[in-house]
Amino acid sequence: MNTAPIISKVWSFCTTLRDDGVGYGDYLEQLTYLIFLKMADEYKQPPRNRDVGVPAGFDWPSLTSKKGAALEKHYVALLQELGSRDGMLGQIFTKSQNKIQDPAKLYRLVDMVDSVEWVMETVDVKGDIYEGLLEKNAEDTKSGAGQYFTPRSLIKTMVECVRPAPRKTIADPACGTGGFFLAAYDFLNNPQNFKLDKVDKEFLKTKTFHGHEIVANTRRMCLMNMFLHNIGEIDGESLVLPTDALVSSPSVTVDYVFANPPFGKKSSMSFTNDDDEQETDELTYNRQDFWATTSNKQLNFVQHIRSMLNTSGQAAVVVPDNVLFEGGAGETVRRKLLQATDLHTILRLPTGIFYAQGVKANVLFFDNKKASKETQTKQIWIYDYRTNVHHTLKKKPMTEEHLQDFVTCYCPGERQAREETWGEEHPEGRWRCYDVAEVLSRDKASLDIFWLKDQSLNDLANLPEPDILAAEIIDEMEAGLVNFRSVLQALEKP
Repeated sequence: MNTAPIISKVWSFCTTLRDDGVGYGDYLEQLTYLIFLKMADEYKQPPRNRDVGVPAGFDWPSLTSKKGAALEKHYVALLQELGSRDGMLGQIFTKSQNKIQDPAKLYRLVDMVDSVEWVMETVDVKGDIYEGLLEKNAEDTKSGAGQYFTPRSLIKTMVECVRPAPRKTIADPACGTGGFFLAAYDFLNNPQNFKLDKVDKEFLKTKTFHGHEIVANTRRMCLMNMFLHNIGEIDGESLVLPTDALVSSPSVTVDYVFANPPFGKKSSMSFTNDDDEQETDELTYNRQDFWATTSNKQLNFVQHIRSMLNTSGQAAVVVPDNVLFEGGAGETVRRKLLQATDLHTILRLPTGIFYAQGVKANVLFFDNKKASKETQTKQIWIYDYRTNVHHTLKKKPMTEEHLQDFVTCYCPGERQAREETWGEEHPEGRWRCYDVAEVLSRDKASLDIFWLKDQSLNDLANLPEPDILAAEIIDEMEAGLVNFRSVLQALEKP
């Protein structure tokens, strides 16, 4: 069976289930369970003969041999049994539930998965199907799934700039569905970039990637996404841990970190007080290796990511605007980051590229350095891809082509060859260099730096299309609400 019929089959059945109230997320979840079981059964057959730990009576043949109410009852028992297992198996099925209440449709879904030889299919086919479903799931804004879906064009651009090398380790402390891992895998596995030998490929498959994801359903989708892209072993240990990465300092350091930590400034937990009322308590992480103790989740992730890097490690991290200008702990973290690392590049991102609205974000590129009294950052190069740039998710999504000029300016692998496109004779240039002394002298050592003029303020005859303008207004209002909420929280503190 070629690619098109498989993808068509998977999508058409998803549409059928949506009519019954089963969203993309629930469909993706059930598909994950069933494809994993089918592949486990395929690995068990000759000539592979691999036992991946699925117990007899709770395997793929136990599903295909049943119909109707018997199938539904057995499926529920199967999910519960497999969720109690160790290793990859337990991680895939942890907290699993049946979301398809119609036994006839469950049987059709099992039959659809059974009709495909998943192990024999190419990585591209399996990966394209799953990635497509993940993106559709992210578009379903009501489910909140978009908060962990980073635009793939941005991910690929970040990886292309950093250019990870073979036999190096790559981590993401909040890896969502694994987008950064897949992009790095594709980059390393591309013969135009590297000629990998057998040892290189084995290292890439089983030892390169290390992740954390605390949301069980997101973690299972990440593991399946990676597995379908040939990362990890079906009978191996999970490459993604279920623990909160911020709780403690990393036990091992890595060569690269790519990350887009979850949106939202505050880390908090909900509990019931003595009067049976729900209360929220802010979480702070008392870590000796942190420069500042704060409940600001984004600042905590920046500090943690720096601690994850070995002495020559490199990071590319998506952060919201508040990380660039916030006072207090924010200023402390910025000054320490400039001191301890070479924060060489900032990419200012436009609005309208994330599924979560009101997000104004940037990418920080920094290299870790050995301890020194000297400030390790000497120059900060800033690319402004926000001012006078208009994107929407549907009509004008951001593509790799849109970011190609930034990649050219970045000069991957030869940063010493960089040249500004901004100058007194070219005031509209988007690529500009600042000396670190100038930045450190700014109020709160703010990195929220821009120089381009907003053309819409002067040229009312050439405003963006109404839908783009409306989307930008919503983003501005959403961002404003986020800031007002943080102010309110600060005022409410005893």
